[in-house]
Parts: sequence; C-alpha cells; structure tokens
Amino acid sequence: MRNAERILDLLDQLLEQPVELTLYGRAALSLGFPNSPDEYAWSQDVDGVLWLGQAEELAAKTNFWSAVDRVNEQLQDSGLFMSHLFEEDQVILRPNWREARSPIGGVWKNLVLYRLSDIDLILSKMMRNDPVDRQDIVFILKRTHASRADVQGAIMDARVPAIPEIVEQFDRAKAYVMSLFDAGL
Repeated sequence: MRNAERILDLLDQLLEQPVELTLYGRAALSLGFPNSPDEYAWSQDVDGVLWLGQAEELAAKTNFWSAVDRVNEQLQDSGLFMSHLFEEDQVILRPNWREARSPIGGVWKNLVLYRLSDIDLILSKMMRNDPVDRQDIVFILKRTHASRADVQGAIMDARVPAIPEIVEQFDRAKAYVMSLFDAGL
C-alpha cells in the first residue's frame, strides 16, 4: 500500500461526513497517475489545496480538522503525516484550477478525492525551484504531453502569491520549464 493511501484510508475511517479534498504534491502524483514511479509511493505526507472558504466550511460542517489531528497522532511513530493544507491563494495556480481538477478513484466512504490538473500540478511545483520539484515537472510533462503553448498560457494565467521568495523561485522555474521544451522534451 502506498503511503498516501495509508494516510487517506485512516482519514476516511475517522471522518463522520463526506469531505472533498484536492491533492497536490507527490501524493497527487502517486495516486493520480497510473504506474507512477515507486519513489512517489513512499512520500511521507499528503498535501492538499483548499478553495477559499473551504477551511471554515470544513470546521463548521465536518470533523475534518479533528480527524486530521487524529491521523497525525496515530501515524506519528511511522513518520507519516498530513499537514500541508493550503488555501488556493497560497499556492501557484490558475484561476480555474478547481474546475480543471482530475478525480482520483478509490473505495473511500467519506473522502471525495481530486488532484490538481496536470498544468496546475506543474505550476504548484514551480513554487520552489528545487531538484525534486524539477524532476516531478519532467515526469508530469512526459506523462501528459503538455505543449509549450499550454504551459506558457498557464504561466501567464498563474496567480502567484505575493511573497518575494515565491515570486523569485517562480521566475527561475519558468526559465527551467521553458528550457525543457528547448531541449526537446
């Protein structure tokens, strides 16, 4: 069983109401792409993106936040966790990210899972211009065959958090991603 499945299975068992969750990061790559590399299966966390207002909605209508706390408590000794849950304005995404998501199938009782679209996954990986994220971008591009025009359009449409470090990393990542197309990816 992949680590993301283990984390999400436990969360699903602890939830008392249906919850819609959008994954990004390596959990999205592991669960959202058939035959993804084994290294994605061993990622130790699950990252999620919440639309504006979803955090408050989850607090008011579900036991999501207490279930997340219990997941982290129960999995603490294994090193697995769920803690990176960001609102959409904290992640580089397109304005229509929510409509473009891809469903993730599973046998969960209360979880309704999605992953960011291919293009939004690429954008989210451009926040930290690091070697692991670069490797993930190459994987996504090879799997999806996104065109230069698709990526350039997404970069133009991207909403980038107004944090100087993120803006700087995004600018560096743009040059890298475009160089992949120049290299014939």
